[in-house]
Amino acid sequence: MARLRDPVTILKGVGEARAKQLANLNIFTLGDLICHFPRGYEDRTRLVPIAMLEPDVPACFKAMVMNTPRTAHIRKGLDMTKVQLADTTGRLNVTFFNNRFAAEQLQYGKEYIFYGAVSGDFVGYNMTNPVFEAPEAPGVTTRRVLPVYPLTAGLSNNVLVKLIAQALAVCDPPAEILPEPVRREYGILPAKDAYFAIHQPGDMEQAQQAKKRLIFEEFFVFSAGLSLMRASRAEKKAVPYSNFNMKPFYACLPFTLTNAQRRAVEEILADFRKGAPMNRLVQGDVGSGKTMVAAAAAFCAANNGKQTALMAPTEILAEQHYASLQKLFEPLGITIDLLTGSLSVKQKREVRERLSSGQTTVVVGTHALLTDATQFLDLGLVIADEQHRFGVAQRSKLSAKGEDPHLLVMSATPIPRTLALLMYGDLDVSILDELPPGREAVDTFLVGESYRPRINAFIRKQVSEGHQCFVVCPAVEENQDLGVKAASAWAETLQQTVFPDLRIALLHGQMKGAEKETTMTSFARGEADVMVATTVIEVGVDVPNATLMVIEDADRFGLSQLHQLRGRVGRGKAKSYCILTTRNRNPETLQRLKALCKTTDGFKIAEEDLKLRGPGDFFGSRQSGLPAFRVADLSCDLVTLKDAQTASAQWIDEHGTEDTPEANALRERIGELFARSEGTMN
Repeated sequence: MARLRDPVTILKGVGEARAKQLANLNIFTLGDLICHFPRGYEDRTRLVPIAMLEPDVPACFKAMVMNTPRTAHIRKGLDMTKVQLADTTGRLNVTFFNNRFAAEQLQYGKEYIFYGAVSGDFVGYNMTNPVFEAPEAPGVTTRRVLPVYPLTAGLSNNVLVKLIAQALAVCDPPAEILPEPVRREYGILPAKDAYFAIHQPGDMEQAQQAKKRLIFEEFFVFSAGLSLMRASRAEKKAVPYSNFNMKPFYACLPFTLTNAQRRAVEEILADFRKGAPMNRLVQGDVGSGKTMVAAAAAFCAANNGKQTALMAPTEILAEQHYASLQKLFEPLGITIDLLTGSLSVKQKREVRERLSSGQTTVVVGTHALLTDATQFLDLGLVIADEQHRFGVAQRSKLSAKGEDPHLLVMSATPIPRTLALLMYGDLDVSILDELPPGREAVDTFLVGESYRPRINAFIRKQVSEGHQCFVVCPAVEENQDLGVKAASAWAETLQQTVFPDLRIALLHGQMKGAEKETTMTSFARGEADVMVATTVIEVGVDVPNATLMVIEDADRFGLSQLHQLRGRVGRGKAKSYCILTTRNRNPETLQRLKALCKTTDGFKIAEEDLKLRGPGDFFGSRQSGLPAFRVADLSCDLVTLKDAQTASAQWIDEHGTEDTPEANALRERIGELFARSEGTMN
């Protein structure tokens, strides 16, 4: 019997070339192959009469061959074989392109089972390249539920079906990790049954049962992993802080903290008292004051003789944090430095010397903080801004520069509480759910293309009053996505034909890092009137003078992303506005966009987005926060997630430390999941 870790090359038909194709799908071992799950199924079990075939709807039917297939050579590289089929309800013309060998297997007067989709109109229906089998054949491509797999160039679905069947024949699937009482309570298939049924289901119901089992299993493993991470964190020690005099800090603030900010600070101070490293996320809407909460944490760490490192995803954000914290900390006698890649070699060396000697108490920086050359005398607090830009590996690398320092991460992406545990892993969460006084809501309007003259007039009005505007487009180049505005072309149009007298800037993700930083900094200084950009500005520098955000083809964005973009304006004292444009008349789309016009509460918007679109908006593809799930789909599996969380918490609590085959297999699977997720997990 083969093992899950054996290479795929032990299978018949897998040579060097085939192994390379499989490697493109991250399939290297038999275990990888068995865990390469279908993305869907084609139900080929039901036979349909020819008369009942529907255009463009694939179906199985039984028919007789009414003539001998005839092949015509059309031109070089193109052969066409035609044959006519019939049953008691009608006739059908079938064409095979470049498939002469298959077509000539069809014998005049014999019946076969076909699978394909008809196309055509009232003149006559036709079918192209159907698959077929003799009725006495075992049913490999017809009369079965056929799994449809994610593919890569040169690798057909048929080949994968055969290879996975071969792997299951020579190798046992992954071991059972779900205890029998859990399976019984939640109606879950045993592991072996599920792994066979997901690839070779007898019917759609069996396929769904198998999928349910594997989704539950993934969530169970993930939730159990979080429980073990929390337990291991509790075992780590940190010397409890003793100085909690925050009065000097509060006295230096030019404003009073909101109740939500005060609450978050108190939660952080409580963590500092515990004697274990803090692992906390401050989650708040755009403008809710997360930076001041982080500053309070850094002040307390400094009062207890500890250094703080604040890591930001871009140099612009790092410089912005540095400028605001420097004003706050210098009167308090706290030394602060900036460390970014664009500093000169000499400047970097001097900052690092001050850090390693302890002269600098707080450092704000980018990935430059992660280099081996950056060392601390006594790093006690790590703060990561916009946590979804940093994976576990990066946070761990910075934390390793101290002895189990406290960790505080900040996010301006409101996530529905339903997803908070999954999104934030083992972090404790503090929520800032109120805006500081004086922050006016941004008025939001949804308009069609007919409003273009009024939009342009409004842009001109804002600029004439000394303000600046953002215009966001969903694409960079016109050929990327036909039918939507592209930033580069639209910037050119605005500059040449609409606002020749205004200063138009362009910013998009294909520009080099230094060029992006220069453009954004220039705009922040007021050196351009209108910034045409892609979503690269979603997380960026504050431009208090920007009072208008125009989002073109807003239907192409998710609500949460639109809310983030809207947060780029309304940061100064002047009244601010957001205009969403769309040419889409779909009622559901318009309802979704109108939801954004009704509220500026990011948490409400996130809940609405989850209902309307599922959570793809929060996670995107291969993003940030999401473990590398193979089957689970958060948009439709939230009930299963809750069940699995409940079951895993209970089981870990009662049996997590046992030395049993199930417990050991679960621990091994947890290690695999988190290793696979490294760099994407929060």
